[in-house]
Amino acid sequence: MARLAWQEAPSALPVPVQGVTPARLADTWGAARAGGRRHEGIDIFAARGTPVLSTTEGVVMQVGTNNLGGQVVWVLGPGRQRHYYAHLDGYADIQRGQLVAPGDVLGYVGNTGNAKGTPPHLHYGIYDGGAINPYDLLMAAPSVSRTVTERR
Repeated sequence: MARLAWQEAPSALPVPVQGVTPARLADTWGAARAGGRRHEGIDIFAARGTPVLSTTEGVVMQVGTNNLGGQVVWVLGPGRQRHYYAHLDGYADIQRGQLVAPGDVLGYVGNTGNAKGTPPHLHYGIYDGGAINPYDLLMAAPSVSRTVTERR
Protein backbone atom coordinates (compact mmCIF):
# COMPACT_ATOMS: atom_id res chain seq x y z
CA MET A 1 0.00 0.00 0.00
CA ALA A 2 2.88 2.38 0.72
CA ARG A 3 4.09 1.96 -2.87
CA LEU A 4 0.69 3.08 -4.18
CA ALA A 5 0.80 6.23 -2.05
CA TRP A 6 4.01 7.37 -3.74
CA GLN A 7 2.90 6.60 -7.28
CA GLU A 8 1.46 9.39 -9.39
CA ALA A 9 -2.29 9.34 -9.91
CA PRO A 10 -3.07 8.10 -13.43
CA SER A 11 -3.68 10.61 -16.22
CA ALA A 12 -5.95 8.15 -18.06
CA LEU A 13 -8.24 5.40 -16.81
CA PRO A 14 -10.08 2.59 -18.60
CA VAL A 15 -13.88 2.53 -18.54
CA PRO A 16 -14.88 0.41 -15.52
CA VAL A 17 -17.85 -1.38 -17.10
CA GLN A 18 -17.14 -4.41 -19.27
CA GLY A 19 -18.00 -3.81 -22.92
CA VAL A 20 -18.55 -0.05 -22.58
CA THR A 21 -16.32 2.14 -24.74
CA PRO A 22 -15.43 5.77 -24.03
CA ALA A 23 -17.64 6.83 -26.97
CA ARG A 24 -20.72 5.71 -24.98
CA LEU A 25 -19.96 7.92 -21.97
CA ALA A 26 -21.79 11.12 -21.07
CA ASP A 27 -20.35 13.69 -18.69
CA THR A 28 -22.89 13.76 -15.85
CA TRP A 29 -20.57 15.62 -13.45
CA GLY A 30 -22.27 18.46 -11.59
CA ALA A 31 -25.83 17.57 -12.60
CA ALA A 32 -28.43 18.67 -10.05
CA ARG A 33 -29.57 16.04 -7.57
CA ALA A 34 -32.20 15.90 -4.82
CA GLY A 35 -31.59 17.98 -1.72
CA GLY A 36 -29.53 20.60 -3.56
CA ARG A 37 -26.64 18.18 -4.12
CA ARG A 38 -24.54 18.05 -7.28
CA HIS A 39 -23.49 14.83 -8.99
CA GLU A 40 -19.91 13.96 -8.02
CA GLY A 41 -19.10 11.29 -10.58
CA ILE A 42 -20.19 9.73 -13.81
CA ASP A 43 -23.07 7.34 -14.42
CA ILE A 44 -22.28 4.51 -16.84
CA PHE A 45 -25.39 2.67 -18.02
CA ALA A 46 -25.28 -1.04 -18.86
CA ALA A 47 -27.39 -4.15 -18.44
CA ARG A 48 -27.95 -5.37 -14.89
CA GLY A 49 -25.23 -7.83 -13.95
CA THR A 50 -22.59 -6.49 -16.34
CA PRO A 51 -19.17 -6.82 -14.66
CA VAL A 52 -17.75 -3.69 -13.02
CA LEU A 53 -13.97 -3.60 -13.36
CA SER A 54 -11.27 -1.88 -11.34
CA THR A 55 -9.80 1.09 -13.21
CA THR A 56 -6.48 0.98 -11.34
CA GLU A 57 -4.26 -1.18 -9.26
CA GLY A 58 -5.11 -0.63 -5.64
CA VAL A 59 -6.28 -1.95 -2.32
CA VAL A 60 -9.95 -2.66 -1.60
CA MET A 61 -10.80 -0.34 1.29
CA GLN A 62 -14.49 -1.16 1.68
CA VAL A 63 -17.08 -3.60 0.41
CA GLY A 64 -20.40 -2.54 1.89
CA THR A 65 -23.52 -0.42 1.65
CA ASN A 66 -24.62 3.16 2.17
CA ASN A 67 -27.87 5.08 1.65
CA LEU A 68 -26.90 6.91 -1.54
CA GLY A 69 -24.73 4.34 -3.28
CA GLY A 70 -26.43 1.15 -2.14
CA GLN A 71 -23.93 -1.67 -2.58
CA VAL A 72 -20.52 -0.03 -3.02
CA VAL A 73 -16.80 -0.78 -3.31
CA TRP A 74 -14.01 1.68 -2.46
CA VAL A 75 -10.49 1.13 -3.85
CA LEU A 76 -7.43 3.13 -2.76
CA GLY A 77 -5.30 3.63 -5.86
CA PRO A 78 -2.08 5.35 -6.92
CA GLY A 79 -1.51 8.80 -5.48
CA ARG A 80 -3.88 7.94 -2.62
CA GLN A 81 -6.90 8.58 -4.87
CA ARG A 82 -10.04 6.80 -3.72
CA HIS A 83 -12.16 5.17 -6.43
CA TYR A 84 -15.86 4.70 -5.67
CA TYR A 85 -18.05 2.12 -7.45
CA ALA A 86 -21.74 2.43 -6.50
CA HIS A 87 -25.26 1.10 -7.18
CA LEU A 88 -23.87 -2.43 -7.59
CA ASP A 89 -26.27 -5.35 -7.95
CA GLY A 90 -23.76 -7.57 -6.16
CA TYR A 91 -20.09 -8.04 -5.39
CA ALA A 92 -17.40 -10.22 -6.91
CA ASP A 93 -15.45 -12.46 -4.53
CA ILE A 94 -13.42 -9.59 -3.03
CA GLN A 95 -12.69 -8.44 0.48
CA ARG A 96 -11.22 -5.51 2.37
CA GLY A 97 -7.43 -5.35 2.09
CA GLN A 98 -7.30 -7.31 -1.16
CA LEU A 99 -4.97 -6.06 -3.90
CA VAL A 100 -6.64 -5.50 -7.27
CA ALA A 101 -5.35 -4.73 -10.75
CA PRO A 102 -6.98 -2.89 -13.65
CA GLY A 103 -9.64 -5.16 -15.11
CA ASP A 104 -10.28 -7.17 -11.95
CA VAL A 105 -14.01 -7.69 -11.39
CA LEU A 106 -15.28 -5.82 -8.32
CA GLY A 107 -19.01 -6.30 -8.71
CA TYR A 108 -21.93 -6.06 -11.10
CA VAL A 109 -24.01 -3.18 -12.49
CA GLY A 110 -27.27 -2.56 -10.66
CA ASN A 111 -29.47 0.21 -9.28
CA THR A 112 -29.20 -0.05 -5.49
CA GLY A 113 -29.28 2.83 -3.02
CA ASN A 114 -30.88 6.03 -4.25
CA ALA A 115 -30.86 4.66 -7.82
CA LYS A 116 -33.85 2.36 -7.21
CA GLY A 117 -36.33 2.92 -10.02
CA THR A 118 -33.65 4.07 -12.48
CA PRO A 119 -32.06 2.00 -15.24
CA PRO A 120 -29.11 -0.09 -14.01
CA HIS A 121 -25.83 1.80 -14.02
CA LEU A 122 -22.51 2.21 -12.29
CA HIS A 123 -21.87 5.46 -10.46
CA TYR A 124 -18.08 5.92 -10.62
CA GLY A 125 -16.38 8.62 -8.59
CA ILE A 126 -12.81 9.60 -7.79
CA TYR A 127 -11.81 11.45 -4.63
CA ASP A 128 -8.48 13.18 -4.10
CA GLY A 129 -9.19 15.44 -1.15
CA GLY A 130 -12.50 16.41 -2.75
CA ALA A 131 -14.36 14.86 -5.66
CA ILE A 132 -12.81 15.12 -9.12
CA ASN A 133 -14.55 14.61 -12.45
CA PRO A 134 -13.53 11.21 -13.91
CA TYR A 135 -14.91 11.92 -17.39
CA ASP A 136 -11.74 13.26 -19.04
CA LEU A 137 -9.63 10.49 -17.47
CA LEU A 138 -12.00 7.84 -18.84
CA MET A 139 -12.09 9.46 -22.29
CA ALA A 140 -8.27 9.31 -22.47
CA ALA A 141 -7.92 5.51 -22.27
CA PRO A 142 -9.28 2.33 -23.86
CA SER A 143 -11.90 0.28 -22.03
CA VAL A 144 -10.72 -2.26 -19.45
CA SER A 145 -12.44 -5.07 -21.32
CA ARG A 146 -10.41 -4.26 -24.44
CA THR A 147 -7.21 -4.15 -22.37
CA VAL A 148 -8.02 -7.47 -20.70
CA THR A 149 -8.73 -9.09 -24.08
CA GLU A 150 -5.44 -7.82 -25.52
CA ARG A 151 -3.49 -9.39 -22.63
CA ARG A 152 -4.60 -12.94 -23.54
